[in-house]
Amino acid sequence: MTTPTPPPNELHQQQLQQLATYLRESQFILTGWDAYSDEHTDLDGWPHDNHAYGLRQSQRDADTAEAFETARGGARSLLATAGAQLTTLPTHAIQNRWGYQLGVLHDALDRLDALHEEWLSTREDLPADARPGTPAFSDALAEHHADCWSYLDDWATHGHALREINSAARHAPSPLAPPPTRTAIPAPSRTVSVRR
Repeated sequence: MTTPTPPPNELHQQQLQQLATYLRESQFILTGWDAYSDEHTDLDGWPHDNHAYGLRQSQRDADTAEAFETARGGARSLLATAGAQLTTLPTHAIQNRWGYQLGVLHDALDRLDALHEEWLSTREDLPADARPGTPAFSDALAEHHADCWSYLDDWATHGHALREINSAARHAPSPLAPPPTRTAIPAPSRTVSVRR
């Protein structure tokens, strides 16, 4: 049994919610990584234990990739909608950085899609006994996640712009609505008393 597709506006809101979940989770992952890194490196930033540090970094990459999977399906639609929304917003409601941020997000998603295709090809080329859980598979997957991480971080850093653009579009007057008209407010009536 398939789940019916929600109406466009509901689907968009669902995609925005999935993005918000990713933004929260990626921030939590990054905060944990920063705390680990600060504690396990010297003053020059060199790890105390390269192996343990590398394993923890691989975990950060894998966790971030897993968190993004929820938002990945709606990412292109969110970008297209934000681009369309920007064209309808009045100039004064547009943040200068939004165009740049949409560009970064587009580029990052293109790279993530290309890396996903490379990963599928790499999986096919692995030896037959390299199944999930084996060192050969785990090493290849860790390398894939490491390649993806900076683009996932771009989404974590700039993804909020999609929500900001949507919010601005929801609060902006409709381009189809007629401009407000000014009506003259009648002056208060004055009663003049006449003395006799």
